[in-house]
Amino acid sequence: MIKNILITGGAGYIGSHVTEILLKKYKKVFLLDNLSTGHRKLINKKAKFFKLDIHRKDKVRKIIKKNKIDSIIHLAANLIIGEGQRKPKKYYKNNVLGTKNLLEACKDTSVKNFIFSSTAAIYKEGQYKVSEKSIIKPKSIYGKTKIKAENLIRNFSKKNKINYGILRYFNIAGSSPSGKIGLINKNSDHLFKNYSIEILKKKPKLKIYGTNYKTKDGSCIRDFIHVSDIAEIHYLVLEKINKLNISKILNCGYNKGISVLQVAKEFKRQSSKKVNIIETKRRRNDLIKIIASNKNLKKFINWKPKFNNLGKMVKSCIVWEKKIK
Repeated sequence: MIKNILITGGAGYIGSHVTEILLKKYKKVFLLDNLSTGHRKLINKKAKFFKLDIHRKDKVRKIIKKNKIDSIIHLAANLIIGEGQRKPKKYYKNNVLGTKNLLEACKDTSVKNFIFSSTAAIYKEGQYKVSEKSIIKPKSIYGKTKIKAENLIRNFSKKNKINYGILRYFNIAGSSPSGKIGLINKNSDHLFKNYSIEILKKKPKLKIYGTNYKTKDGSCIRDFIHVSDIAEIHYLVLEKINKLNISKILNCGYNKGISVLQVAKEFKRQSSKKVNIIETKRRRNDLIKIIASNKNLKKFINWKPKFNNLGKMVKSCIVWEKKIK
């Protein structure tokens, strides 16, 4: 029985969506966030919140022990690819050492399950459709720190008999259907966020970085997955690893590629204004095309996505942006 869950990064974009879903299933959800990128307004009032950094190992351990935490969902991380290239030490400290500290805080406690948010950025460029067995060779500092954290979790869990679920996210988009939560951070370098902000301006300009890639329309291709579907995956994977007492590494995507130009056109379609789509030069470290093979995920949790629709994703982002503007 899962009784007490701790979510690190619980005041963030994904953390708040995971919290919303878990509170419907369990009564006791605890949130940990230092609020460096999280936001107070995303903290669910039904959960117990601790403003704390995961580097404060002893304090984290006290929380785990006092509240008899049996499952941890570890989302606290730095995740902007461009920033990671500029600040490798910061990314190593928070993504690798932060995970190490959290794992050490779990030692000799009641923690039985550990879910970790990893990324598609760990895969080697040029594989296009990737399975969990695809070649791992991260291009970015961010991807490199995430694979290091994955390895720490695998080794620690084996030694300490903990079940882990490593979830390799593809590109997350959208806002909660409840309209209560969404992405606040404007510096997140997030395509849907940037377009949502732009589309509410008087003369919207949607930038596309690179239109001469070897893809169907020249722009990069991504596997965009709605944040509410990602949140549900956390719940289902947690239940399954706990029930079967096993560990899993799973890609989290729709097994479907959508180009950046398609996204821009959908934002344009949903706007009543004159929207300019502007082609600009490529960015360094952008993968050309990456799509998730989600066969293992579907098989493991018998998963059927609920929000696999570009129009829905775009609409939910625009609705949220209007709300917080």
